Amino acid sequence: MCVFLIFISFSCKKEPTNTKLSGSVFGTSYSVIYDSDVNYEKQFDSLFAIVNKSMSTYIPDSDISKLNRNEPVTVDSHFLHVFNASNEIYQATEGAFDPTIGAIVNAWDFGPEGKIIALDSVKIDSLMEGVGFNKVSVQNNQIIKPEITFIDFNAIAKGYGVDVIAVFLESKNIKNYLVEIGGEIRTRGKNKEKQSDWKVGVELPNFDGEQIILNAISLHNEAMATSGTYRKFKVDENGNRYSHIIDAKTGYPSKTNLLSISVLAKDCMSADAYATAFKAMGLETTKSFLKTHTDLKVFLIYENDAKEFETLSINGFPE
Repeated sequence: MCVFLIFISFSCKKEPTNTKLSGSVFGTSYSVIYDSDVNYEKQFDSLFAIVNKSMSTYIPDSDISKLNRNEPVTVDSHFLHVFNASNEIYQATEGAFDPTIGAIVNAWDFGPEGKIIALDSVKIDSLMEGVGFNKVSVQNNQIIKPEITFIDFNAIAKGYGVDVIAVFLESKNIKNYLVEIGGEIRTRGKNKEKQSDWKVGVELPNFDGEQIILNAISLHNEAMATSGTYRKFKVDENGNRYSHIIDAKTGYPSKTNLLSISVLAKDCMSADAYATAFKAMGLETTKSFLKTHTDLKVFLIYENDAKEFETLSINGFPE
């Protein structure tokens, strides 16, 4: 899911120029805009390297890679923070958000198109023995888990990376910023250069890959994460579309009519994780969940029985 930054400009008296930094990180791109003349690119790179060293499953000597090989490792504060948040959201969503499901997602080998290829049920049952975040615990900065369990924070770490940069900027007394990594965003204050709110666009789902902005919203001291199912799916012999979301209770893909989920929260880590969880929970369960979690503002795009797009704003998501 792509989220586009939208800036509205108009003539006014000259204001201080924002610093704008961008680059590559976590297998995607980042963009940071803030109202200071100080260039923090080196500090950003250092923070990204620390998070990667802690939680990247793509780095062989990261803490999480060592952990998944069942090697002894003492995890850092970043890992513990994400671990504890993951456990909280795992409990709140009754397992819909589960960082131990990654090995099965990989086993299904989801790509942007193609038909479902049935895995051997024995293989799925074997992998499912390691699934369940409740099987994992922490003691003295060490993670205790079954040998077969594979932990993957991919559905929350990108949002956490956004928060790490945001917290760093706030430590430098920067009151106006926008941090974005791969479409996940956190803002504070306003765009002082443009003398306007921070504006972002929400994309309309499009199965052919064309990018179309559905609407633009203003963000005020909050974070937004968007997760979609319409770019990565498979189709069975009956034409049913299955997302890359795997049911953590069965090990099989979930059929869903939810196409896009945007979540506003106080921090981007939570928004990121809940956006993923809601994909697995489906439309009706998500709506029910949000009745008792009014701190989360959510915008849903889904397909009705007539194969038409419908939208739903919940808990005051801006329109």
